[in-house]
Amino acid sequence: MEAVFDGHNDVLLRLWLNAQSGQDPVKEFAEGTKKGHIDGPRSKAGGLIGGLCAIYIPAGHLMLDKPDKNGHYSTPLSAPLERQPSLDIALQKAAIAVRLDEAGAWRLCRTIDDIEHAMEQGVFAAVMHMEGCEAIDRDLAALEVFHAAGLRSLGPVWSRNNIFGHGVPFAYPMSPDTGPGLTDAGFELVRACNRLGILIDLSHITEKGFWDVARTTDQPLIASHSNVHALTPVARNLTDKQLDAIKESKGLVGLNFAVTMLRSDASDNVNTPLEDMIRHVDYMVERMGIDCVAIGSDFDGASVPAQIGDAAGLQFLVEALQNAGYSGRELTKICRDNWFRVLRSAWRESASA
Repeated sequence: MEAVFDGHNDVLLRLWLNAQSGQDPVKEFAEGTKKGHIDGPRSKAGGLIGGLCAIYIPAGHLMLDKPDKNGHYSTPLSAPLERQPSLDIALQKAAIAVRLDEAGAWRLCRTIDDIEHAMEQGVFAAVMHMEGCEAIDRDLAALEVFHAAGLRSLGPVWSRNNIFGHGVPFAYPMSPDTGPGLTDAGFELVRACNRLGILIDLSHITEKGFWDVARTTDQPLIASHSNVHALTPVARNLTDKQLDAIKESKGLVGLNFAVTMLRSDASDNVNTPLEDMIRHVDYMVERMGIDCVAIGSDFDGASVPAQIGDAAGLQFLVEALQNAGYSGRELTKICRDNWFRVLRSAWRESASA
């Protein structure tokens, strides 16, 4: 079984939502559930050793606009959020992450050493990520506190605008060049992340924002859960020029399992063949090289191919990659080692760490 480290999931969102109705998030993760995509037992069954677990602030249930007769749709950006309630929710989700760590249900990891020790002990290695920085103040005091609590990765924006920058909508077909990029506060956020060693994720930002980060950061360029715009021209996917910049920076792209970002028609249809996933992997490997391609499932945040279903089905993707000709060493890079390399770089760790 090939061990997989996942660059993006929304398990904390699911656990938080269920906790609102009185369910115990520790019990749900540790003992397993039929809900969503990720828990302890299903992760073990599918070889999922850990991943970047997002603190995301929901704003109601986002529904893709109904496609027109050509299958095209354009979902408006979610409205900006107020900071104080966003901070409350972010703290609640961070508290769930801490409770899971204290209970031994997963290990909250701050270093590559932590991840590797969790792997050795068979414990899920969770890295705290923030998807959209609505909980962070302009002066970045909250960023320092979240970093002290274990935050090691963030995306300045989700698919909405905030004080740090502008996000792309869920739309097909559409270019990612949909609006402005970083604000002045956004540039300060990037510089603070460089100083603290917090990875910067570009998966939901506009193309202008992507280039703003590229000319400001000293980290590899990372899009944790994005696919190829040339194959599926949704606004959330990456252009060839963006892929080239990621290659040049020795960054990576994590393959997003969301069917709307895999299918040529961008429809929300779980009867999506694994060949569509391989299509995107092949394109990225040819464009960027094997060292720049990884996995960013978007489990618990998107509809995924039925053949995979949830974390327990991850080895079906591994088998499909093997059948497509990827060797053992190439599989290891895609499944985990490429993530370890870029995390080590962003976190300022030596190769011997």
